[in-house]
Amino acid sequence: MTFDLTPTAAQHDLARRAHEFAESMIRPVALDFDQKQEFPWPVLEEAAQRGFYSPLFYRDLIGDPTGLSLPMFMEELFWGCAGIGLAIVMPALALSAIGQAASPEQMLEWAPQCFGTPGDLKLAALAISEPEGGSDVRNLRTTARRDGSDWVIDGHKMWIGNGGIADVHVVNAVVDEELGHRGQALFIVPGGTPGLELVRKLDKLGCRASHTAELKFNGVRVPAENLLGGQEKLEHKLEKAREVVAGGKRSGSATLGTFEQTRPMVAAQAIGIARAALEYATTYATQREAFGGPIIDNQGIAFPLAEIATQIDAARLLTWRASWMAAQGIAFERGEGSMSKMAASEVAVRATERAIQTLGGWGYINDHPVEKWYRDAKLYTIFEGTSEIQRIVIASALGANEGAPPLHVELEPSGGPLNRVFGRGTLLRGRVADAALAAKDRVPAPLMRVAMQVLRPPRK
Repeated sequence: MTFDLTPTAAQHDLARRAHEFAESMIRPVALDFDQKQEFPWPVLEEAAQRGFYSPLFYRDLIGDPTGLSLPMFMEELFWGCAGIGLAIVMPALALSAIGQAASPEQMLEWAPQCFGTPGDLKLAALAISEPEGGSDVRNLRTTARRDGSDWVIDGHKMWIGNGGIADVHVVNAVVDEELGHRGQALFIVPGGTPGLELVRKLDKLGCRASHTAELKFNGVRVPAENLLGGQEKLEHKLEKAREVVAGGKRSGSATLGTFEQTRPMVAAQAIGIARAALEYATTYATQREAFGGPIIDNQGIAFPLAEIATQIDAARLLTWRASWMAAQGIAFERGEGSMSKMAASEVAVRATERAIQTLGGWGYINDHPVEKWYRDAKLYTIFEGTSEIQRIVIASALGANEGAPPLHVELEPSGGPLNRVFGRGTLLRGRVADAALAAKDRVPAPLMRVAMQVLRPPRK
């Protein structure tokens, strides 16, 4: 399998268009929406007009076999503003969960209702987290019970993006309490369903242009067809879970699968914030003069920025690797998704804090955007699994794969059988090269040049 970092023409064009959108439509209004804590409907409408707000757009990006289109788009969008970016991409999280669990017929029915169309926009929410469970999706208490041809949902959800204002809520609930997290299922709850209560819109530290809410489900009744995957698939899943429990084995869930898929996407968002802060701090340090010259000439300013730049590039490489793995269907057996999310979220906090420090007193007031980026960045060490959770995942993977070689050793190589036998670094190739060099004085120059063309290292 080939891991190639060269963007295609389409990916380059996507990144360019996303950056232009972020620069011209998002940044000029970001502080205003943040201060007023208003949902950015006009920006969402413009995103839809430009093709950035539709289920087909995100399915197209998720279906990219290189895995790079989605993180490239996310980085540029969140370079503009994390709060507005979340408002734009929040339905994609719900779409990812639907894609993990739904039947093709359910996908066709609900995916369009997550986004709507230009001029008639709709919203979607992924309702997973709970007040007691937080990042622990294995300890959720919302339940769903079958009652005739309906399911009845009861529970309490917290920190739900678009919660209560969404047209489509994808809700995780326990259907078999004896099976714990293995007995969970996903349901579609349309907005306005009786019993779905918007308790409050949360007053947040950062990302304030996005709507985040506390929800309660009080006897919420939905038809059986709103069970994602259907009853037959659920029964099959529960039966397998019972076998796993009886055998003392481990198993995953659609919810955990969703988080695996979305962690690199969230990491790319954090990288966008980090890059914005680094660029702004670097420009300021180049233009601001003190003690006889630009402050970037001082090592106390320049060296921390150099370290942040290195850490951002390292986080981006981890994120692109994880995104490529997800696109190729390679399991995150060594915690690669969590590595990307942890590295990106923590460098976002460090980068924004360094930007404030570089600007000094100017960085602490809202004359400059760095204080907002600092508030926005902190979210990324918390949601979609805290940094502590990511460390647990990575550490568990280390224990489970103790003694296993790195990923590049285990993956099936690209190229055909000839490349396996005569590719660069093979024993046969080395012996042929040694024989050719030993015979160079006896072989005519034209033939020797042909041999060297075959054996020379590639130019790229």
